[in-house]
Amino acid sequence: MGDRTKRVVVLDYGSGNLRSAERALARTGADVTVTADLAAAADADGLVVPGVGAYAACMAGIEALGAGPVIAERVAAGRPVLGICVGMQVLFEHGDEHGVVTKGLGLLPGGVTRLPAARLPHMGWNTVRPPASSVLFAGLPADSRFYFVHSYGVVDAGALAASGAAVTTAHHEADFVAAVERGALSAAQFHPEKSADTGAALLRNWLGTVPAGG
Repeated sequence: MGDRTKRVVVLDYGSGNLRSAERALARTGADVTVTADLAAAADADGLVVPGVGAYAACMAGIEALGAGPVIAERVAAGRPVLGICVGMQVLFEHGDEHGVVTKGLGLLPGGVTRLPAARLPHMGWNTVRPPASSVLFAGLPADSRFYFVHSYGVVDAGALAASGAAVTTAHHEADFVAAVERGALSAAQFHPEKSADTGAALLRNWLGTVPAGG
């Protein structure tokens, strides 16, 4: 079956950037729905968890919707999930913003903290360093740039690497985690939907990991 049979849900839990993600995914050939319907999120061939703004606010939205168990069950069952920006950050164990620690979904080991940089937010185009095993970045030139806008991230990737994840890093005064791939769970700190042709190529690569439904 072709890519057009692949049903992708962009989870609407009150965060922004939903339409740009919807449009970018639709251009890859996916059948994309933006919805807060948890049954649709559970049944979709691929689930995208977006996120912008504060970690605590995004987690509050996910919890109010009751979406945490759906995301966790998909990952446990080996069914593709893609987290974007704060949608990546909430997959970790906790986020520390302004000294307030918020519990995350705990699907990836480690925590989100303020980037150790004098210039924040980290905003604009930056290169990344994926491992050779990466599927998301397969076929992309080494100097490919992606669009970032964030002040927080995963700085310590030790637990991630120890868990068997493929970790892609970027550098903004210090190294941080730019993307993660582990089993059915993929995540990007940058915005592929705002990253022009390179972002489109990454989304096509992700869609290639999504099994087509009926």
